[in-house]
Amino acid sequence: MDDQNKNLILATVLSFIVITGWLIMFPPAEPVSPPELQETADTLTPPAGSAESAVAAAPTTSTQDLSGQQAEAGRIEIDTPKVEGSISLLGGRFDDLRLKSYHTELSKESPIVTLLKPTTEAGAYYALYGWTPGGQTKIDEVPGPSTVWHIENGASLTPTTPVTLRWENGNGLVFRRILSVDENYMFTVRQSVENTGETAHRMAPYGVLARHGEPADQKGFFILHEGIVRQTDTELSEVDYGDVADLDVDPREGARAEIMDVSENGWIGFTDHYWMTTMIPAPGQPFTSAVRYAEKSDIYQTQVRLPVMDVAPGATVETETRLFAGAKEWETIRNYQNNEGIHKFLDSIDWGWFFFLTKPIFALLHWLNGVIGNMGWAIIGLTLVIKAVLFPLAYKSYVSMAKMKELQPEMEKVKERAGDDRQKVQQEMMELYKREKVNPASGCLPILLQIPIFFSLYKVIFVTLELRHAPWMGWIRDLSAPDPSSILNLFGLLPFAAPGQESLLAIISLGILPIILGISMWLQQKLNPAPTDPTQAMIFAWMPWVFMFMLGGFASGLVLYWIANNTITFTQQYLIMRSHGHRPDVLGNVLKSFRRRSKDAG
Repeated sequence: MDDQNKNLILATVLSFIVITGWLIMFPPAEPVSPPELQETADTLTPPAGSAESAVAAAPTTSTQDLSGQQAEAGRIEIDTPKVEGSISLLGGRFDDLRLKSYHTELSKESPIVTLLKPTTEAGAYYALYGWTPGGQTKIDEVPGPSTVWHIENGASLTPTTPVTLRWENGNGLVFRRILSVDENYMFTVRQSVENTGETAHRMAPYGVLARHGEPADQKGFFILHEGIVRQTDTELSEVDYGDVADLDVDPREGARAEIMDVSENGWIGFTDHYWMTTMIPAPGQPFTSAVRYAEKSDIYQTQVRLPVMDVAPGATVETETRLFAGAKEWETIRNYQNNEGIHKFLDSIDWGWFFFLTKPIFALLHWLNGVIGNMGWAIIGLTLVIKAVLFPLAYKSYVSMAKMKELQPEMEKVKERAGDDRQKVQQEMMELYKREKVNPASGCLPILLQIPIFFSLYKVIFVTLELRHAPWMGWIRDLSAPDPSSILNLFGLLPFAAPGQESLLAIISLGILPIILGISMWLQQKLNPAPTDPTQAMIFAWMPWVFMFMLGGFASGLVLYWIANNTITFTQQYLIMRSHGHRPDVLGNVLKSFRRRSKDAG
């Protein structure tokens, strides 16, 4: 292998080391918790406009004490196989929701995940629906955030028992809100207006998702998007909280805002690491998608504004919007996309730049997990499939390496004859390669292909919910977390706990899997031709141990993939090299390495 090709491999590997090392040594700063929210605050701006200019701007509701009103208004219980909580009759707001299937920590004794919170709690997070008045219709003639609804039908909201809310404005308009929920995380909100009076009215329905301050548990990793996510016909956009706060002030909105018109298909909401709330108008329904930030009250909003509707005397109009509030389960979201017509809803999961790899990789991993029943063994199965796909390229590479091993004595003779004449060395080396029909660059392509696959799998393991708290075997109980064992307490034999990831000792607190990874990389190196350049040889010699420390803090699932990949690669390369007449003396190379190091140390 000539110097140019070695430099290519070296540059590729070093680039990978720098990127992964940067993540370990310089992680993003921890997000600052939002300021303490006054217990009585409930500042909300309903939509300032609609799809038509005839709809008047609704004023901003002032900060007011709603805690007492919420208690007096009462609540509707929510109880499904996946979620529990309640809906406040004050504004008919979804502001109390918990996910039954997910706990905040690995222990089943820990609390279940809370998604939505009322304004009486810090970090309030809720969904509101209402109507914006237009024409001669006044603001107090339509329901808003402070409207107290009454239950017309139903007692509690379950997949089999919808609930109907009713409110009359005293001027001939009867508003109803029919709420229903499926077995998973999808709520349906059907709003209707019945005009029993003699005057025509104009109004536009809207939905608002409001979040008071940035989420306190925001991860802050650049590899993961947390913030606004929305589909605008064919365009998917992701907006971080910081970018929302930097939006230009829209005079019509009275706040920082970004408004987009959707002609047929779209949705908008907030996405966290594993959870999401999204408002989804009916497929084919045009609407206006809005992102707003009220700087003084530190409230982020995503809004769905539907077109203006005329309600003639004696007529009834209605509209339907869905609300997804729950876990970003791949199979559940895919079902909503494929079977219920939610356009590109699967893209709400952050697949990253390598989406053309991450999507099929996860689909295959999910299928293998369904067949095997264990995500750890599914990762090993995925590794086998990837290695099988890349085997034709790997075969050529390993055959070339076997021939390169055989040519090592000839290459040494060429260097002895040429001395310091580098041009003559390269010229004779190329003649040797040509005569022996060896391509020294053939080993580069499999290495280059492994890099995007590695990063894609890293993305899959880090982002997808299905790896969260997924066990493998023994001490590995969460494949999305680092190996919990530690060499510092002799893997649990000593009577003290290993340092946590926040400790400076974490980088040397190696677990069993990272140590196996380092050994597997080191053994694999012994099958490859040793670099003739002393500097390159030293770098390659240290590389397995550098990777061992760097990947020690990565998710166990990723380290497990790398170990499986190294083991399969070693086996393939060993067998192929033997089949071509070269018998790798791995044990002998290991002993030589030890003797050389001992001699250097002496």
